Amino acid sequence: MGTHIAATTKRLRIGTAISLAGFYHPLRLAEEVALLDVISGGRVNWGAGRGFDPTEHKVFGIGPKDSYAKFRESVDIVLQAWNNEKVNHHGEFWQFEDVEVLPKPLQDPMPVWIAASSHDALAWAAESGHSIMMDPHATHPEIAAKRDYYKTELESHGFSIEGRDIPMARTIALGATQQEAEEIGRRGAEFMFGSYLRKKENVRGAAAGAQKTAAGPDVITAAVEGHADPVARYVNEVAICGTPEKVIDDIQRLQETNSMDYLMIAPLSHSSFMMFTEKVMPAFI
Repeated sequence: MGTHIAATTKRLRIGTAISLAGFYHPLRLAEEVALLDVISGGRVNWGAGRGFDPTEHKVFGIGPKDSYAKFRESVDIVLQAWNNEKVNHHGEFWQFEDVEVLPKPLQDPMPVWIAASSHDALAWAAESGHSIMMDPHATHPEIAAKRDYYKTELESHGFSIEGRDIPMARTIALGATQQEAEEIGRRGAEFMFGSYLRKKENVRGAAAGAQKTAAGPDVITAAVEGHADPVARYVNEVAICGTPEKVIDDIQRLQETNSMDYLMIAPLSHSSFMMFTEKVMPAFI
């Protein structure tokens, strides 16, 4: 997909949000992303994440206790491959001695983001100085609290949040009326909870560490524990639902209350995507 976009566009940036880094051989991942950066003329944003679906982890042979560690080690190796002439690495999962990885990315440095939602993920990203992408399934107050926590941790390790793009992912449902938008939002939420968010074995991975965040339990944890109708809570407190005029107002409010300056949308219907493109985006250009 990235190479197709590179071949058919000239200015559009190409983001890998997200590469499930622990599922790849890290040297192959480093080569493929670097090659995409070269052939696109330096237009790649690399986003990496751990993933949370236990079925995927089982298929790729990653046990629950190894999930975080293997992901983080893989990210470190990819960055070593890009930033050093040769890779020398002796870790828990990978051993490399004087391995040259080519090509190197055209960009120096390559823009890198880590998908982070749990307390541990935010703390690790901050300690390592990585920029983050924020998850689509936390409520608006929760996402604000997580950003504040990340900023505090980042500064405590000698890094600054200034000059960083911090994408906030939000699910979006648009309609000609508020009722139509909420119905689209409800259908989207029902699909997500029915397919993966509400399954306890999956949620346990998705919400790992959520109880320890400054935001407290997120919408996924609340759904499992029965604190609220999860679909209604999702529509009312997580997704941005409404007419184009209301969505514009909601985004402007999030800019003020959540320091949101980089919105990454996940539309809950094709019509929502089209309406966002045609009637919401022009207000921010």
